[in-house]
Amino acid sequence: MAEDTAKRQDPAAGAPELGAAGRRSSRLRLRAAWMYYVEGMTQSAIAEALDIGRVTVVRLLADARSLNEVRISLSREVAELPRLEMGLQKAFGLAEAVVVPLSGPGADPTPAIGAATGQYLSELIRSDLRIGFGWGRTLMRALGFIDEKTVSNLSVISLLGGITKARQYNPAEFAWQFARMFQADCHLIAAPALVDSLDTKTALIERCGLGTVYALAREMDAVVVSVGGMGAQSTARRFGFFSEADWASLEAAGAVGDIVYNFLDLEGRLIDHPISRRVMSIPMETLQATPRRILTSGGPEKTEAVIGALRLLRPTVFITDEVTAAAVLARLGLEVAAPPA
Repeated sequence: MAEDTAKRQDPAAGAPELGAAGRRSSRLRLRAAWMYYVEGMTQSAIAEALDIGRVTVVRLLADARSLNEVRISLSREVAELPRLEMGLQKAFGLAEAVVVPLSGPGADPTPAIGAATGQYLSELIRSDLRIGFGWGRTLMRALGFIDEKTVSNLSVISLLGGITKARQYNPAEFAWQFARMFQADCHLIAAPALVDSLDTKTALIERCGLGTVYALAREMDAVVVSVGGMGAQSTARRFGFFSEADWASLEAAGAVGDIVYNFLDLEGRLIDHPISRRVMSIPMETLQATPRRILTSGGPEKTEAVIGALRLLRPTVFITDEVTAAAVLARLGLEVAAPPA
């Protein structure tokens, strides 16, 4: 039985589980089967790792066998994705990693990561939740995959100020559209994302009413953010808030990316730079103190940014694609099988 491995059931074959709860149950069953048949973990150890009861583990393993998900052979999708998820969890102390497949190494990962993020949020949202959101292409892609449901007393907080010249979207747009889906209260930082001085920032927070948003953010139950890179296609760079001289200065200081304009280095340290004192965003220490921290991001140009963000934010959940996951683990010198070309 030691050679047995977990095989994901083909959804086209008529899988009995549908909807967000079904997807969650399917993922949990696959993870339990992987731990038991591939990693050789005991049922008690699996129960502790997944924070479920041992009886539930027994049921999940029995279901995996009855659904013919346990085979001698191992499909590439099932072998690779859990391997990458487990690798990320061990490397960064994550409670959960969600790694989505891509059609090929050169494919844009944003749609796939956005879909997985939308599914995850569908399961996360509940009444009386206080949740903060960053911005970016990945989160905007997630909107189309979020299942609407009736909740009450949901509070949504935008983690970054806005922009004066919008192109495709505004930093506050995701939080606003998400709040509309659930008829929730939406709390915005009604100021530019970058102001001219620390004095202006202090005045806006202390004397212009924004202090209430910052105070509410300290009571958040969850945050959902992505990380931006420093390349030419960076969303922050393309919006024109930063001059080329500013950008070069940030890179010279060691910046590899940003989380809602909190610029960070590869080791997960905030960059000490004058720009940091002018940013109208929820402070990193507030994000770090939030109980549930979801980081969703990917892309070949973001490997170092993702590593820095994982080290800085210390997320409980990381959602990414298989190419980025493999690149991150390879950058850390951990052995993983690369996705096939």
